[in-house]
Amino acid sequence: MIRIAPEGAPFILAAWILEAVFVASGWHVAAVLWLPVAVWVVAFFRDPVRDGPRGERVVIAPADGRVVSVRPIDEPTFHGTEVTRISIFMNVFNVHVNRYPVDGTITHRHHEPGRFLNAATEKASLENEQTSIGLETPRGKVMIRQIAGLIARRIVTDHGIGTSVRQGDRMGLIRFGSRVDVFLPASVRVAVAEGDTTRAGQTVIAEWP
Repeated sequence: MIRIAPEGAPFILAAWILEAVFVASGWHVAAVLWLPVAVWVVAFFRDPVRDGPRGERVVIAPADGRVVSVRPIDEPTFHGTEVTRISIFMNVFNVHVNRYPVDGTITHRHHEPGRFLNAATEKASLENEQTSIGLETPRGKVMIRQIAGLIARRIVTDHGIGTSVRQGDRMGLIRFGSRVDVFLPASVRVAVAEGDTTRAGQTVIAEWP
């Protein structure tokens, strides 16, 4: 059985009601053309169980998608120093449930309204609507930033400040195309490169020294 993110229920219901209307009305061409869309809506909100490497030594991917950037960058809001940023772009066919890359306690949460530019671009990290979650971990600070995309209009972030979270657990979801940035101490050994594909909760993206 497919596990579905609860945020998808209204969209799935609407898509399949419309499909039923087309069929009941005898609009067979419309029904055939709409069926792939209705199936895609279900697929978009899928929330598969993910098992993979776990432990304090590794940082796992928070999102399914493609690595579009690995670079050093100044991060003043949570780390207060230069860090390594790994950016993962999710297209509309990827699983969009985000997961925590490490164990930790949430000590920082900030939502920034903004634009809805193409999330794969560098400008999106600064100008797009976004929510940042900062974790204190035994190895150092880790921040995850959910960034809305060109057609994304809602970021869901499950937990607030003070919550203890586990590696691989659900962090939230971004609807319809988006990006997730991970900010790590500069001392980490990055295990992915631009162009690599990742699976949330399974792909190791970095290792602690």
